[in-house]
Amino acid sequence: MDEREQKLAQIHEAVRQCHRCPLGQGRTHAVPGAGPVNATVMFIGEAPGFYEDQQGEPFVGASGKFLNQLLEKAGIDRNSVYITNVIKCRPPGNRDPRQEEIAACRPYLEEQIALINPQVIVTLGRFSMARAFPNEKISQVHGQPRKVEGRIYFPMYHPAAALHQPSLRRVVEEDFMHLKEMLSGALKPSEYTPPPDVEQLSLF
Repeated sequence: MDEREQKLAQIHEAVRQCHRCPLGQGRTHAVPGAGPVNATVMFIGEAPGFYEDQQGEPFVGASGKFLNQLLEKAGIDRNSVYITNVIKCRPPGNRDPRQEEIAACRPYLEEQIALINPQVIVTLGRFSMARAFPNEKISQVHGQPRKVEGRIYFPMYHPAAALHQPSLRRVVEEDFMHLKEMLSGALKPSEYTPPPDVEQLSLF
């Protein structure tokens, strides 16, 4: 295990021991993330669900199976990407993450991004997207890669959204094809300029 792998393992262990917010009291397992430290693509979801909480791994439930299908269709090896969430413990009843929970997990995500230093960050869902693109609507920006300070951000709907709303399934599948095009160089990201009154990249 090299120095970066060791550091990532330390971050994962710190997450597993974390009690910075009340979610730590009700979890079965924290879910730090999974993937290689040298990944060039990072996927950031919103929060663990029931099966993730049971296993301590990200995206292993129904949305995880759908994510695996999407990755396969796009020609992306899941083992080559790093996958994590904005918050690392399951909220009760799979409710939306709260701002104080996002804030409590923020240092872990910042450390993961800084250490892995991916070329592309794919945000899955509006909570993940909103931290990179304040005041944007996911319905308007999904599938459109944007470059911010040298890093590419690719906003997408969360796979779970497509499972709950079948009309979104084709949209999500098409967005993954756009991701494939971008990774091959066929689709170029646009430059993103944040609104002047918004603090940019407050999480990433």
